[in-house]
Amino acid sequence: MNLLAILVATLVAGIGSVWIAAFLMRLRGAGGSAADAASSAQSLLSLAAGALLATAFMHLLPEAFESGLAPGALFATLLGGLVLFFLLDKAELWHHGHEHHHEPQEPRQHHDGHAHDHHNHSHHHHHHHAPRSGGGWAVLTGDSVHCFGDGILIASAFMADLRLGAVAALAVLAHEVPHHIGDLVVLRQSSSDARVALVKVSLAGTMTALGGLAGWWLVDQLQGLLPYFLVLASSSFIYVALADLIPQLQKRLSARQTGAQIAWLLGGIAMVTLVSLAVHGGHDHGHGADRHDHEHHDEAGQGGDSHRH
Repeated sequence: MNLLAILVATLVAGIGSVWIAAFLMRLRGAGGSAADAASSAQSLLSLAAGALLATAFMHLLPEAFESGLAPGALFATLLGGLVLFFLLDKAELWHHGHEHHHEPQEPRQHHDGHAHDHHNHSHHHHHHHAPRSGGGWAVLTGDSVHCFGDGILIASAFMADLRLGAVAALAVLAHEVPHHIGDLVVLRQSSSDARVALVKVSLAGTMTALGGLAGWWLVDQLQGLLPYFLVLASSSFIYVALADLIPQLQKRLSARQTGAQIAWLLGGIAMVTLVSLAVHGGHDHGHGADRHDHEHHDEAGQGGDSHRH
């Protein structure tokens, strides 16, 4: 049952996010202005950041700490995970080849005659993840690695609890939509056929299911390390939200635009909470069975019996 749920959820998160991104781009091109497009992108980023942070702090981390392992070891894993994803980001593997392309603003002329940059502390956010050579294949390679990692994280959550897995898949879906918009934009610049770009990014999205399969096998073999996998998943979600998404929202905006950002951020938190409550109703019995199964494994391990179900 867990494997089927993992495969369905990873396919929805991996491919569904691509199709949602393509749909939003089509709506944007159907008559929206550049200002509307920018506002839509900001809303999606805020929603995704809220969903990722809520999943990490309200679901994954509490589940990991309920295992009874030493908090110091789990916090060390959280710190190590953040450093690991920072290094992967530096290697341009985790965050794939899209461009965030926040252009620096023109310097403004003040009354004293001196040019003054609106954000003179180099807050340009030029996020150069665009492919320098090889066209869209650099985007697809990075995207595939990223999606494979997402699949492992979703599988880890499902192995702990079905409800937790559903919430994690939703968070991945939310944050992949704005990223896939960037992927499609880059690929369409190197190909005149929008359908080919959609197919290529969708194929990269299927790597999420492959990662889910690998994660299911890995966690099943290393059941005792499941809390650490959950903490690693949390560190990934926290890093993506704080290092990638939220910095793109750090702009000087009007009070109305800032209020909209906060509303979408809270909306992402509320979305994760509602999905958790919706899945929780029909999951109590299954969750109890999972707990009993974990206890059985623990007792078997203490008795020296390595037999697996």
